[in-house]
Amino acid sequence: MKVAFFSTKSYDRDFFTVANYDREHDLVFFEPRLDHHTVRLAKGYPAICTFVNDKLDDVTLEILALQGTRLIALRCAGFNQVDLKAAARLNIQVVRVPAYSPYAVAEHTIGLMLTLNRKIHRAYNRVREGNFSLDGLIGFDLHNRTVGIIGTGKIGQIVAQILKGFGCQIMAYDMFPSPACIEMGVNYVDLPKLLSHADIITLHCPLTPETHHLIDRTAIDRMKSGVMLINTSRGALIDTAVVIESLKSRKIGALGLDVYEQESELFFEDLSDRIIQDDIFERLVTFPNVLITAHQAFFTTEAMQDIAETTLTNITEIATNQLCANIVSHINK
Repeated sequence: MKVAFFSTKSYDRDFFTVANYDREHDLVFFEPRLDHHTVRLAKGYPAICTFVNDKLDDVTLEILALQGTRLIALRCAGFNQVDLKAAARLNIQVVRVPAYSPYAVAEHTIGLMLTLNRKIHRAYNRVREGNFSLDGLIGFDLHNRTVGIIGTGKIGQIVAQILKGFGCQIMAYDMFPSPACIEMGVNYVDLPKLLSHADIITLHCPLTPETHHLIDRTAIDRMKSGVMLINTSRGALIDTAVVIESLKSRKIGALGLDVYEQESELFFEDLSDRIIQDDIFERLVTFPNVLITAHQAFFTTEAMQDIAETTLTNITEIATNQLCANIVSHINK
């Protein structure tokens, strides 16, 4: 099958070319993001492959359908960037990669916690400048601290497992508690209790209309003063403007982000020689207790191999009329 890939980098081409060796799909890689301006590039391709910041709204989908595209293969777990109702109406199938090395995101989450707590990012820069002072670098033992995990799917479960190894007390909130988490001693509580008791709060839930700006002013008001907040899930889970206010008042003592609500205009690109126009993002990076990585939590060799293999398997199954377990159209958005 001919497949047009959007938002691609050299590493995408490398991993997908290897995974395609014995499948023989016709893969064509485009660097631009997919939206209604670039959708013409997909003309003549029955299948396209897109990533987290491609915009598959009703306008883009209408053009795709007119051009003959019948399959959208998401090389990611999230699907909030796709208008699923429009896709169904236009008879376009959507498939995704529901899981890819959950250890990658979980381990990155722990890395953000440790770096913020022990000020490793600041210490690194100090030592490079010949400053060996420890003033302002004090942290705290993770042992016996209470960590609140919001969302205990595969990633949240692994985060809990790792933190148990540190000797943390784990609270969790999820509409569907995980038997594995219960077995390891995770204490499931309601969201207000988690927010008010946790020293560290980490987000691992999907973005839905119900979870949009889950961390808003009301949620932050319930939190402990000086709480550490980590988000490696979806940027829009937090109200960034309110979080900035809370950083200024020191209600939030540390913030670790691998995702950002307006990241589509920033992440995955080299903008080092440009003036960034996003004032909210620029304000965030001025805080010494804020650590931002550019949506790299997933980025390990194992995860990239999983993504490539699953994506191409999805395409093969649809192309050969086999049953595909990863069709997103069957999931209520």
